[in-house]
Amino acid sequence: MTAPHDVPTAAELVEAVREWIEHDVLTATDGRLKFHARVAAGMLVTVERELALGPQQAVDHAARLADLGCDDDAELAARIRAGDLDDRYPEVLDVLRATVADKLAVANPRYS
Repeated sequence: MTAPHDVPTAAELVEAVREWIEHDVLTATDGRLKFHARVAAGMLVTVERELALGPQQAVDHAARLADLGCDDDAELAARIRAGDLDDRYPEVLDVLRATVADKLAVANPRYS
């Protein structure tokens, strides 16, 4: 929970809406509306994962960038384009793989 907010947390609100869609909306609809409700529930699952995993992923990502001497993704991209990190190729590749793994863990863990 983030001060000054009280319960329910953002994660709890998202979970409640997702459960309502899954248990009430999906079971009471069909066709196009059911499809869109399923898509909406899937989006909320993604938001739940980002709320749960995102803060630690941000800390880990910043640490990986700092190990390469970069403040952010834009600087990393610029340094890669400029060839400044060519001699650290294995480290750069590890950072990029970890970044993609973090993104997949939120977007769709089945792709990992």
